[in-house]
Amino acid sequence: MTSLDGGAVLAQSLPAPDIDYGMLMPMLVVFGAAVVGVLVEAFVPSRARYAAHLALSFGGLTLALVAVVVKRTRGLTAGGAVVIDGATLFLQASILVVALLSVALIAERSVATTAPDPARAPAVVYTDAFAPQAAALPGSAAEREATEAGVTRTEVFPLALFAVGGMMLFPAAGDLLTMFVALEVLSLPLYLLCGLARRRRLISQEAALKYFLLGAFSSAFFVYGIALLYGYAGTVQLAGIADAVAAGTGDETIALIGVGLLSVGLLFKIGAVPFHSWTPDVYQGAPTPITAFMAAATKIAAFGALMRVLYVAVPGLRDDWRPILWAVAIATMLLGAVLAVTQTDVKRMLAYSAVSHTGFVLTGVVAANAVGVASTLFYLFAYAVGAVGVFGVVMLVRDPDGEAWELSRWAGLGRRYPALGAVFALFLLSLAGIPLTSGFIAKFAVFGAAVAGDAVALVIVGVLASAIAAYFYIRVIVLMFFRDPPDDPPQLATTSAYTGAVVAFAAVTTVLLGIMPSPMLSLAEQAVGFLR
Repeated sequence: MTSLDGGAVLAQSLPAPDIDYGMLMPMLVVFGAAVVGVLVEAFVPSRARYAAHLALSFGGLTLALVAVVVKRTRGLTAGGAVVIDGATLFLQASILVVALLSVALIAERSVATTAPDPARAPAVVYTDAFAPQAAALPGSAAEREATEAGVTRTEVFPLALFAVGGMMLFPAAGDLLTMFVALEVLSLPLYLLCGLARRRRLISQEAALKYFLLGAFSSAFFVYGIALLYGYAGTVQLAGIADAVAAGTGDETIALIGVGLLSVGLLFKIGAVPFHSWTPDVYQGAPTPITAFMAAATKIAAFGALMRVLYVAVPGLRDDWRPILWAVAIATMLLGAVLAVTQTDVKRMLAYSAVSHTGFVLTGVVAANAVGVASTLFYLFAYAVGAVGVFGVVMLVRDPDGEAWELSRWAGLGRRYPALGAVFALFLLSLAGIPLTSGFIAKFAVFGAAVAGDAVALVIVGVLASAIAAYFYIRVIVLMFFRDPPDDPPQLATTSAYTGAVVAFAAVTTVLLGIMPSPMLSLAEQAVGFLR
């Protein structure tokens, strides 16, 4: 047999997978928009790139969201590599909503800061959140020249779109190799975006390097877990692994170690203890629009992938992985809440708050029942929208050298700018889980699911962690409304419509989900059920 004959035989033995492009359309739209965005960077004149990217990004994400909403087809495609079910569609829709909000923050380009002296005209600074020349050393002549020339970065738009595409694929993966590819596609653009902050460049670059190195380590654990599970089950398909576990063939110890290593990569992405150390540094160092994007969209995608692995691939090992998740959830809730109390930087405080909320969401995952899945989906959406809104407010409070991150600078802010203070207080109260906000409904839902799943002790710890968290949220509210402002208070940035629209949308959604949660809860309940 010639080599050509051997190739023909191999082609016959490896039939091409049946691909339903209609089921993949939302992801294809986002990836297509990202590729076109790269071409825009290469061929469109610099003066027209910003407008082209805005139209492309908002148009592509909106079209993808419409495709998700109107989709009726469910099933497996691409040889079982992609699974489109109710949970996938809910998660993808949530990611796209958050992506639209985050791209609006990324799109912010001009900031007019009111002068302290009312007799003077407002000082207008035309700038954005991203470095004018990322390759230039901080403080170098090249960076100063780029700043003076008014250079702005527009490749952040296709990078964000590639990340969104990876996030949409991550919870839809039907096998572990596809899941790993999605993990890298969503991670690599984020590593770059974290290092592009215009101000505090060294902190930004340190954050990007730390995120990259720790992310690479977690990806190595993820791949090693894939190898062990393949060795145990003889397949990387999630359904095939479940069948092998149910049949009891092979050494169960290998399967448990594989699941543990796989979980390292997933727990790293959601920022759970003890894999949370990157979170405060990266949240602080990244450009604030990227911080909002990571805090919201990445968490949705990673939790979706975690649930698919636990509920589809290894439900037969539930009695083994539930105690581990119990411990992780308890440590995450308590450590995040306690460390947030000690912070004096608003972005680091919100970072530890995100860690604590990761523990609350894990409470719903640990429940391991249909109610737990529905409550987790609702929590992810409610938290993500609120997170984008709260970081949008952070973008608006500015010192002469950039955003005012020190909490002491926020003293008296609510008295000077009542509307902004009220909106930020609303977001903080929602994060604390105060009634009539989306945060209260979300926590009530996951705690109820945990009780139904015989995890009452976990709920008690969650309530204690919520009480600790309420302290530092209310402390900020007291600081804004009941403390005198500093001698040189920060100014409220007057922006184009983007940031204001994002904050307003997030505030309205937070209230609506708090007083009328039934429609969203019904959607989450309808999305329960993972195909295999």
